[in-house]
Amino acid sequence: MNDTAKPPPTAPETDHAANDKAASTGDNEPRTPPGPTVDTLFGEITIRLDGQDRLTVDGEQIPTVVLERDPATEPDPLIAIGTRDPAALTLTVDGAPARITPGKGKLRRQTYRVDVEHADAHYRFQPDSVPSSRLTRDGIRLGDFSSDGDETVIAEWQADATPTATDAALGYTLAAAFGTGGQPMWMMIVDTVSAALP
Repeated sequence: MNDTAKPPPTAPETDHAANDKAASTGDNEPRTPPGPTVDTLFGEITIRLDGQDRLTVDGEQIPTVVLERDPATEPDPLIAIGTRDPAALTLTVDGAPARITPGKGKLRRQTYRVDVEHADAHYRFQPDSVPSSRLTRDGIRLGDFSSDGDETVIAEWQADATPTATDAALGYTLAAAFGTGGQPMWMMIVDTVSAALP
């Protein structure tokens, strides 16, 4: 996905600490988050990142999802939520706990997947192209999301899918927390070799 400390995909995750610092210089104006996203099925959805410690996604038609990083852990500046360590992350859906297991994020696209277990359903969020990642529930593809790992997320639902409000809330949360997309491994290898050439 977008842990760009490894061979980078083309849609790197946003360094929110750097962005916040940059936004506070110059005119000394605080960073203004974007307005609500308008989803084609679920209306307005608000995404709020509080530094790299907490991400909240809510809206009138979806449950509130909160993803928090243990503040005792050192945040990775290349990941919006600051870590891929499942032991350092807490996920709740309308206050009910859910299990989140991010992949380690190595060379292969598959290692950037994020798995969530909630209400007897298994979700997987995984890169399927350079800019986007797909969301599946129990193996059924629901839609594709695009984000740099920030408060701007675009969702495209599958025409034959019937996503629920919980599906939407989790999809927006995972896209904002970890970013989307990734290069295939052969492109990463070519980029690495090219960078090493004089």
